[in-house]
Amino acid sequence: MSLNDLIGASGVFILLITYFLNLSGKLPSDNPWYPALNALGADIAGFASYLIHYWPFVILEASWMMISLLGLFKIMMKK
Repeated sequence: MSLNDLIGASGVFILLITYFLNLSGKLPSDNPWYPALNALGADIAGFASYLIHYWPFVILEASWMMISLLGLFKIMMKK
């Protein structure tokens, strides 16, 4: 497994764990950790996609990260 694979797997792991925690009710979407972890996972996965020059996923993960950060901003503004 290459370094790029490890980086990408780390990002995807964070995204999957975050999604699982949300579905199981342990991490509701209005908790600031939910969009923060989504943004982190998307950023790491997007970086791995950039390293291997797979532009469709760079765009997807960058969009996911920006939407997650917007969600985090909205949650933080409510508090």
